[in-house]
Order: sequence, then structure tokens, then C-alpha cells
Amino acid sequence: MMIGTQAIWMLALALALSAAWTDWRTRRIPNWLTVPALLLGLTVHSVVAGWPGATTSLEGAGLALGLLLPLVLLRGLGAGDWKLMGALGAFLGPVLLFYVLLGSVLLSGLMAVVEVMRTHRVKETMRNLYVLVRGFLSFGLRKNPEISLDNPGLLKLPFGVAVAAATVICYCAARWAI
Repeated sequence: MMIGTQAIWMLALALALSAAWTDWRTRRIPNWLTVPALLLGLTVHSVVAGWPGATTSLEGAGLALGLLLPLVLLRGLGAGDWKLMGALGAFLGPVLLFYVLLGSVLLSGLMAVVEVMRTHRVKETMRNLYVLVRGFLSFGLRKNPEISLDNPGLLKLPFGVAVAAATVICYCAARWAI
């Protein structure tokens, strides 16, 4: 069982690091990477742990895809990022995926703060945040074309990099936190 767990972690790390590299260079995470990875995660879990492993894999993928779908529909998160998290969920299961997702959100927030300060766009970002919050309070959760991935003038971060860093951190914590 320990060898199977290590194999699952190594595959998850390989996926996350490959996605980070691709996302860093192209700002895209391709289907040829994420879709087979989701199927591989399900297959490896099924081989290693049988039906309980398959269930864990499906729960992890479902949690990621379900939690992040609203952000994709609102164009606040790219579909490649969404599929990456689903594939990682298939490898890690729901509990570890939750930690990777939390770490990814925190790291991408830190990346955003650094990028906003580096590009001197603090006022613009605060104004956009105000528009976003005001729109949410007035109209609920709706897509805003001015503040979405479709607007080429807005800053876009490689979420895959944050996901890879969070995956590495969670692996190290799981490996050495005994």
C-alpha cells in the first residue's frame, strides 16, 4: 500500500509540475494533459485500493470540479485550471485535494498582490474589486464582462504555478509531518 501511495503522489506531482510549466509559458493548461490524468488517477486508485480507492478518486475529482465550476462559469477561473484541479482530485482524494486547493488559493492571492504591486496597478485593482463587490451585493453572483478572463487588459496569473507549489508543500507536509 505504501508503494501505491508513493506512486500516486509522484504522478500527482508530475501532473502539477507539468501543468505549472505549461501554464507559466503559455497561460494555458491543455486537455491532453488534464483529461488523461483524471482517468489515470481513477485507474491507479482502483488498482491500488480497489473500489474504496475508486470512490476516493471520484470524490476528490467531484469535489474539485463541483467547487470550482461557478468560478469557471463566471469566467474568473480558466477551464484548464478547473480540469487540472479535477485531475489532481482524482489522484489525491477529497481531503488532500482540499488542502491543495486551499494552498493554491492562498498562493495565487499572494502572487496577485505581488503582481499588482510590481505593475503599479493597485488603484485599478482596488477599483475593480469595488465594482465586483458592489455588483455582487446589488445583483448577486453574475458574470461581469469588465472583470473576467475575457478582458485582455486585465492581469492574468498562471494558477497552475500556485497549484504546483501547493501540491509540493502538501506532499512535503504529508511525507515529513510524522
